[in-house]
Amino acid sequence: MLFINKLQRLYQNIKMAKELTSRSENYSQWYNDLVVKAGLAENSAVRGSMVIKPYGYAIWEKMQRILDDKFKETGHENAYFPLFIPKSFFSKEASHVEGFAKECAVVTHYRLKSDGKGGVMVDPDAKLEEELIVRPTSETIIWDTYRKWVQSYRDLPLLINQWANVVRWEM
Repeated sequence: MLFINKLQRLYQNIKMAKELTSRSENYSQWYNDLVVKAGLAENSAVRGSMVIKPYGYAIWEKMQRILDDKFKETGHENAYFPLFIPKSFFSKEASHVEGFAKECAVVTHYRLKSDGKGGVMVDPDAKLEEELIVRPTSETIIWDTYRKWVQSYRDLPLLINQWANVVRWEM
């Protein structure tokens, strides 16, 4: 019976491998296919975003716990930096941002209002003075914060870790 179970699992693995995009052909698609077929996550209603299922999230939590302990052993502390970053911060780092600028989500307004038909619309009176970028990477906001925290060599080293989501719409 054990041998039959092993054969069935082998067959399922071979079948799944044939259904996956070739890793050498399109690595990103192969990875997404693998995550979905393994039942770790599924696509959501928002293109390019996934729902991480409980088993997939349990794997993430275990990895994070192990890494967090390792970081703390070296004196690192966790911090969290804003999800929204002023566009002017990216202008200062134009060469750094150039590679993923087309993948950035931009927030232009801070409020919705009723459209009078049972739906909602962006409130044209709620336009932001400065557009905000939904964090594609955290360096620009972190460096601005470190500039305030570090006034002399005595403030170093900063041993900071951040666990955070980023948004890059690679569509």
